[in-house]
Amino acid sequence: MARPLQEQGAGVIVHPVFAMLAPSGQQGGGAISVFVLQIAAFIAIFYFILIRPQRQQQKRHEELLKQVKRGDEVVTSGGVVGEIVHVKDDRITVKSGEARLVIERRAIARVVTRTTEEASAT
Repeated sequence: MARPLQEQGAGVIVHPVFAMLAPSGQQGGGAISVFVLQIAAFIAIFYFILIRPQRQQQKRHEELLKQVKRGDEVVTSGGVVGEIVHVKDDRITVKSGEARLVIERRAIARVVTRTTEEASAT
């Protein structure tokens, strides 16, 4: 037969997080503040190592997509390498070999070579 809960130690807090939240005579407030400080440090590190650099890279890529123009050599997200022959709003025509492909602006992964204003004028 099972023993009553009082004999099994039901009053003892087992989980460490609950142990920090439980008031004790000497260390009640100190343990909570250390725990909160560790969580805040973890969130800050996560933000500065992962989230912030990704947002900066995304902004640079958006700026790059806004600046593409005729004559730029691009690589699409599908791996097609070609030269831009026509730009209209969100649609871009890319010449790759003998084929012409109409792609969306967001499908450009990177710009391989950019045309300069001086090269376009000559």
